[in-house]
Amino acid sequence: MHTFDEVSRMMRSLNLKHGRESLNALLAQAGDQELSPLQWTGMLLGHELNEREQQRRATNRRKAGIQVEKHLDEFDYRHQTTITKRQVAQLLDFQFIDNRQNLIFIGPPGVGKTHLATGIALKALEQGCKVWFSTALALTEDLEMAEIRGRLKARIAQLCRYDLVVIDELGYLPMNRQNNHNLFQLIHALYEYRSAILTTNKDFTRWGDFFVDENVAVPIVDRLIHHAQIFMLGGDSYRLRQKMGGGSVAGVGQN
Repeated sequence: MHTFDEVSRMMRSLNLKHGRESLNALLAQAGDQELSPLQWTGMLLGHELNEREQQRRATNRRKAGIQVEKHLDEFDYRHQTTITKRQVAQLLDFQFIDNRQNLIFIGPPGVGKTHLATGIALKALEQGCKVWFSTALALTEDLEMAEIRGRLKARIAQLCRYDLVVIDELGYLPMNRQNNHNLFQLIHALYEYRSAILTTNKDFTRWGDFFVDENVAVPIVDRLIHHAQIFMLGGDSYRLRQKMGGGSVAGVGQN
């Protein structure tokens, strides 16, 4: 027969951290429920696996980089009528991630693009996917710093370990040639290997407005839309509408 301390040490050696931390409570529960040795072993291992999964998901959530949570159940489909609740719900089986497809939300500022991208990203995290979220500006700065340090390929390889990469607000600011080149390398690395969600205020015919080189814009668009579901969102800015008491703001704040 082993003592409590001996069992605790063996669990430490086996890296059963969560079971070891809860050993007293699990033993008490086994006694109360008169569990057989096999039942208790199953309870112990089940507890360990569940705690590890919860910890993994919490770690993924911290690494995702989502600064402001926007949940899908808070999305106002009455205001944004160019996409339906059913269309969004159909994305939540995450077949698009399994199939390495992209989602692209195009529309003027304030119509819910970021809300949808964030909400879908949060749901993906709940399903155990690894997600990385960034604005286009922060992404270009990130890649530029990696390029300066001679670590661009390594940084892109890191980003390709995520199941889903979200790039928000692409096109709000122009990019220089090096930014274009760095972004192309990332999109090329993700192509048919990982899924991306992009939000942008410009349709594809206007991507030359923020890409300095058309020769870079075309292959980026080509790779993004080859396996993509594209959603064109219209309407007034929801934020401006709220600020103005629900009145019409057609034409205001659109790029």
